[in-house]
Amino acid sequence: MGLLGEVLLLPFAPVRGSAWVIGQVLQEAERLYYDPATVRAELAALEEQLTSGEIEEDEFDRREDELLDRLEIALGHTAPESDGTAL
Repeated sequence: MGLLGEVLLLPFAPVRGSAWVIGQVLQEAERLYYDPATVRAELAALEEQLTSGEIEEDEFDRREDELLDRLEIALGHTAPESDGTAL
């Protein structure tokens, strides 16, 4: 299609540009969300909230589990799915 395709798609250039920007922002947000250093900092802040009495033990446990799940994903240590057979 080449040049003709580019000319025909020119009116959609702002939409394609916006989609690219949104994709880049999403990638960066996911990178920060799963960054092990960020998750560890959030775990430390959560523990500080518990020791200062800002949150209860059950709230701490729930949020800690969420953070540990994120850390596990970030480090790529997810358990492989088993097909039910032993090795």
